[in-house]
Amino acid sequence: MNAGTVDELFTRELRDDRIGLVDATGREYDYHWLCTSSWQAGNFLRHAGVREDVTVGVVGDGPLALLAFFGTTLLEGTTRFEPPTDLADAEDFRALVAPVSALEEYDLPRGAQRVGYGSNPEAPDVHHFDAGIWTENPSFPPLAIGPETTILSDGDRTVTHGELLEAARAVVAENGLEADDRVVVRAPLSDPRAVAAGVIAPLLVRGVIVLPDNAEERMVERGEYAVSSESAESVPEQNRIDLDAVPLF
Repeated sequence: MNAGTVDELFTRELRDDRIGLVDATGREYDYHWLCTSSWQAGNFLRHAGVREDVTVGVVGDGPLALLAFFGTTLLEGTTRFEPPTDLADAEDFRALVAPVSALEEYDLPRGAQRVGYGSNPEAPDVHHFDAGIWTENPSFPPLAIGPETTILSDGDRTVTHGELLEAARAVVAENGLEADDRVVVRAPLSDPRAVAAGVIAPLLVRGVIVLPDNAEERMVERGEYAVSSESAESVPEQNRIDLDAVPLF
């Protein structure tokens, strides 16, 4: 796919019933759900002040965490997965999306919004992400996002849309990824290389992002690849996408 920015992976014509995501329980989500839910997440996060030149912290690695990333991306914001708990001095930090049970662990800068998912938040100043996004408009006005727009940060380094897509395309070419291939994300999303290889690369070829249950190290099946930072007996060498080989930094 000749996308110039990551938001172009969520255009209306790409919505269909092809499976695009499998969560830790084995539940499957199609590309229609991915696109529409990402637009709704973006519309919801707009109410929390997410826009260009602000950072959104995302805690977790399930479907809702990915939707927070995609929604932030559509708004030209920067996502930082698994941020530190002390963020009081982070002036560009605008919102934290995390399980409701974890929100109070974080010290946020003044004005930053807390967005919780999972259980229903009791605090009146906490936005309920998973309930709120389903009430949003399932369409999204396109923005003129440039390839030089920052999309990810790990706290020390930033990655632009163009850089992330370039690294993802290299993963696709190196591993011969094709439509419907399944890519298991076994590396933390706090590493932008894991996002490039485990999330963006499969999206580029209309493959499947697989979010595994980390408590259960299952064998990689036929037609699957695993993104990992170290060798694992359950991942045959021919199925392994080595994190250190992702050309991002």
